[in-house]
Amino acid sequence: MCGIVGYVGKRNAKDVILDGLKRLEYRGYDSAGIALVRNGSVEIRKKVGEIRNLEELLDNESRRGISFESYTGIGHTRWATHGAPSDINAHPHADQSGTVAIVHNGIIENFVELKERLTRQYHVHFRSETDSEVIAQLIGIYMRDAESLEDAVYAATQDMTGAYAFAVISSKDPNKIVAVRKDAPLIAGIGKGENFIASDIPALLKYCKEIYLIENGEMVVVTADRIDIFDENRNPVRREVFHVTWDVDAAEKEGYPHFMLKEIYEQPKAIEETIARRLDEAGNIRLDGISLTKEDLANISRIYIVACGTAYHAGLVGKFIIEKLAKIPVEVDVASEFRYRDPLVDERTLFIAISQSGETLDTLAALRAAKAKDARVLSVVNVVGSSVARESDDVFYTWAGPEIAVASTKAYTTQLTCMYLLALHMGRTLGTISETDYHALLAALREIPGKLAAYLRDVREVEALAKILYTRDQVFFIGRGLDAAVAYEGSLKPKEISYINSFAIAAGELKHGTIALMEPGTLVLCLATQDALYEKMLSNIQEIKARGAHVLTVAKAGNRAVEAQSNEVIYIPDCRDELTPLLSVVPLQLFAYDVAKERGCNIDKPKNLAKSVTVE
Repeated sequence: MCGIVGYVGKRNAKDVILDGLKRLEYRGYDSAGIALVRNGSVEIRKKVGEIRNLEELLDNESRRGISFESYTGIGHTRWATHGAPSDINAHPHADQSGTVAIVHNGIIENFVELKERLTRQYHVHFRSETDSEVIAQLIGIYMRDAESLEDAVYAATQDMTGAYAFAVISSKDPNKIVAVRKDAPLIAGIGKGENFIASDIPALLKYCKEIYLIENGEMVVVTADRIDIFDENRNPVRREVFHVTWDVDAAEKEGYPHFMLKEIYEQPKAIEETIARRLDEAGNIRLDGISLTKEDLANISRIYIVACGTAYHAGLVGKFIIEKLAKIPVEVDVASEFRYRDPLVDERTLFIAISQSGETLDTLAALRAAKAKDARVLSVVNVVGSSVARESDDVFYTWAGPEIAVASTKAYTTQLTCMYLLALHMGRTLGTISETDYHALLAALREIPGKLAAYLRDVREVEALAKILYTRDQVFFIGRGLDAAVAYEGSLKPKEISYINSFAIAAGELKHGTIALMEPGTLVLCLATQDALYEKMLSNIQEIKARGAHVLTVAKAGNRAVEAQSNEVIYIPDCRDELTPLLSVVPLQLFAYDVAKERGCNIDKPKNLAKSVTVE
């Protein structure tokens, strides 16, 4: 969840690190800090709250004549796990001597045991409540007798259990950063006369496009002139250079007030790119890098789609469309639940992991559990080279580009796009869909980016509705079929960015309890985009309208019968029922955004949340 950045080179390390931290703030914004090797010592500055608080601290000291010029340093932006957000619990953490500083993402599971040992045996005084400080204190102890920083770091890792990525600097080995990865993301950036480490690619886009993907159990030693990688037994590792295709501008707001709004408007392009990357010159689906043959597919008896949050909601749509087109039973499971039960997985199981970051710990753990039972693993991932991607048999990349806002938008719609493409390919390969239906649905899918772009040209109606309805502290989302799946995603957005009690339910379930909560003024967002279920949905809307609920309905253009039962209707472009999720979710995203704006919420950085959940 936390973000880490490190730099060794000829530039002022402070400036590079602060810039990188700003680009990683989506990983956590409870506090931020920086450690620099300067004049034979390690200097640490840290501050609770957003990175601008740290910048103000540094600027104030600079105005008093304090210099922070340094060429080696590490930085951190925190999402709190152990220890409340505070200055003292912020990273970096130092050892007792003040010669070692660390930044850490993850959890040290045996930190209580280690803390007691260090206190008893070495009389170490701990300053913070964090598990992370244990790392610094351990390395500081081992540095007393070690020949190098990496020797001390290696010794410390032998004592630690947990999932982590951390980086270390020391005044005793001043021109070096040592970093270690175990079940948490870490990359090393390759520069000219300078090198970098970071949690994620966006931190480094401004400075380099060539990186090393650090694997589990590896240690990386970074100086200005070289990057050395070692496995868990300290054997040197040769690693191919990974070339980043993202543009630095893609990680900027480009005039939008928030990343979330920018990413909503990027969806037509992202969907179009995701489709185009998977079509050959004849316009047929081509799944390069995915080797699911007809024989492979015929051998599959069950599919599990496993994910968390928004990706899980994409999986709900995936279940519908795969079962419809490929005729294979599909179960959708929350990753954190899947990994703690004994699912029926074997060599005839296709396990589909969906993750924007490819680093979500629960999803990664579920993937590993499925592989241990001989399942075939296919992942749908946005971040190229991520852990989920690297540990999968096949990878279906979305081409959403960097998604910075915590509330996911374009990642969701590109994940849906992958589900449609995969289902179409599977259905055609297995012969469970006719050539006519295949080409018709694919053609309709290719029309979606244009339809969505046209819709986004004028969304003043949504903004106007948000100005009227933003004071509601409770809202319900209902739908049937695919609309029910979209309702769950629509409901998540106001929870995330407006802190509104938001509930999603299949409309047919209203009478089984939820309708008791309907009273005059209750805000209900109804999705009525499925022609086959339209009349049923109208009946459900009538039921809640009769109890005095305020009904805002999303419907296809032309289906005006719903107006009689609704207070307001938002119309999306007409399209096939199967594809409506790609369009119907967008007014829900916009409504959540506009409500959050009216309520004065921090839209891109909602409280208590982080973009990538790399801890359990």
